[in-house]
Amino acid sequence: MGKVKIKKKSTLIDMTAMSDVTVLLLTFFMLTSTFLQKEPTIVYTPSSVSEEKVPMNNLVTVLVSSADKSGKLDDPSIAEGKLFISFTGDADSTLSSEKIRGMMLDEAISIYNEQHKNNRIALSDQQKAEFRTINMIGVPFSELSDVLSMSITERDKFMSDMTDPKVGIPIDDNKNRDGRLNDFQVWLKAIYNVAQRINNEQSENLSAEERSQLSNLYTALMRKGQGIAIKADKDTPFTTVQMVFDNLQTMKLNKFSLMTALKSEDEPTN
Repeated sequence: MGKVKIKKKSTLIDMTAMSDVTVLLLTFFMLTSTFLQKEPTIVYTPSSVSEEKVPMNNLVTVLVSSADKSGKLDDPSIAEGKLFISFTGDADSTLSSEKIRGMMLDEAISIYNEQHKNNRIALSDQQKAEFRTINMIGVPFSELSDVLSMSITERDKFMSDMTDPKVGIPIDDNKNRDGRLNDFQVWLKAIYNVAQRINNEQSENLSAEERSQLSNLYTALMRKGQGIAIKADKDTPFTTVQMVFDNLQTMKLNKFSLMTALKSEDEPTN
């Protein structure tokens, strides 16, 4: 009796549909993801059990550098306590990051020049445009013009050198809001003035939605403490962070947040 021949079926699987789905998913995640902004130095924030998230938009971030952990410096504390500041708006509103940065820069320069009439600074339109593209800045006002004239590569290399005395926004324990302000307080006063101006904005050229967005930014900065966040390393001495707190309170910015990493409730606290 002859054998029954079984017809062989093809093992070829059409992957076209799966490839299309993969590409669509990849495109979706690329377009909707929020990428971390580049920072001059890496800090490891302290942990806490708080689950309240720091907002991603309409935020002023103050970064405090930690002591050098590379082991290359004889005195690691040389790199400690350097201040940097960033301004983030809302890409989906009238107050984009670029516009917020421009408003803060113009106000800060005006305040600085008023207090340093014999040593005024002036920025070109190109330098101002460059500032609006920078995520984080941390230099004295006297060095601002030179830094904004650098290429992106040169500027990143310069601001990542925590041993350079020209890196970091100058700060001290001055508590006289109406006296000569340090550079950090000049930025803080600019934040305060811009927030007040935004709150008082009554331009007829703005829609109701835009006015609501302006009001939300003012509320975050001045009322809820969600508009200013301090990001410091877990090993940074409290005295350094306390000076930042004191400067904020001196400039009547009494509500702010401290960035932390989430930990479990049963994790021991140092």
